[in-house]
Amino acid sequence: MSAESPRQEFSGIRMGRPFGIPVYVSWTWFIVAAFITWMFGDVVRGMLPELSATVAYAVAFVFAVLLYLSVLLHELAHCVVAKMYGLPVRKITLYLLGGVSEIEKEPQTPGREFLVAAAGPLLSLSLAGGGLLADLFLVTGGGIPQVLILQLWVANLIVGVFNLLPGLPLDGGRMLRAGVWKLTSSPSSATIVAAWAGRILAVVIIVAPFALAMMSGQPVDERQLLWSVVLAAFIWMGASQSLRVAKVRARIPRVNARALARRAVGVTAETPLSEALRRAGEARAGAMVVVDHEGRPVALVHESAVEATPEHRRPWVTAGSMSRALEPSLVLSADLTGEALIDAMREHPSGEYLLVERGGEIYGVLSTADVNRVFSGV
Repeated sequence: MSAESPRQEFSGIRMGRPFGIPVYVSWTWFIVAAFITWMFGDVVRGMLPELSATVAYAVAFVFAVLLYLSVLLHELAHCVVAKMYGLPVRKITLYLLGGVSEIEKEPQTPGREFLVAAAGPLLSLSLAGGGLLADLFLVTGGGIPQVLILQLWVANLIVGVFNLLPGLPLDGGRMLRAGVWKLTSSPSSATIVAAWAGRILAVVIIVAPFALAMMSGQPVDERQLLWSVVLAAFIWMGASQSLRVAKVRARIPRVNARALARRAVGVTAETPLSEALRRAGEARAGAMVVVDHEGRPVALVHESAVEATPEHRRPWVTAGSMSRALEPSLVLSADLTGEALIDAMREHPSGEYLLVERGGEIYGVLSTADVNRVFSGV
């Protein structure tokens, strides 16, 4: 199962860097590997009754490893195509439900979005086709190799077809999003359509075991119902996350450095904090910049540090002790807007930034808290 994902703090065990892309295996993979080994072990014993239980479960574990290698190839297909279009790829993580490719930026056009999304299922279906041919013409004598090849091509067929289902966060959902984006010229509207398609798909997957039971006249298969619940929950949560991302992206154009800037007042490092606050109040300034004796900015006063200082201590501490040295990364152009501004802030996280005009003149101070308020309630 393939999907893009927000950044994760815990990556897991690092396995290598194919095509320069770090690959990690989450601890949750060991849970599913154990489950596959247990489930498939009985299948192997049924297909090859001459094997001992130990050998059968060893074959089942090999199948679990090969299956996730197939998932890794699926994710690498996404990432290699993304890198072809200049999209940075942070990492691939193999986990409980499959794999996650962390692609840092979205494709610039619906056509590229479609090709990046389609690469994974196409690779899985190609593996299924190759495995089928091998099963029919190359490995025909039975035994362990044929059992593994049979199960692998069937598994890759299921992975490829499942990921083509038209709903986010599946690859088919991203392909649907690309199509709607092409028709409407609105990536935000396309995301909403594909995300709601994902939610509908999740409901269908939940209902499917009950519908099949009614049509067959048999009781609901509890094992099938469990997998339906797990898959539906995954799809529903991924679709909901996509809707939240769409809401955030809709607000990005509101992020304007000039519009959000606070008027700043300059004070020297030795100025008592209480005096600096008095000057800021008189000037109706929402921020303070520490300047040298020639008036050049050298540091930014932390709003959070000021707020944490009790009022009775403010005459005895200096503005300089509440500040952070003004590094070049904390100086931004006052003309920045939208994603360019957010990318600049993300690259060098801070509570405040000094905004300057093209000629170097101070325009004001941008507070991260003010930017965050643009997205509050999403």
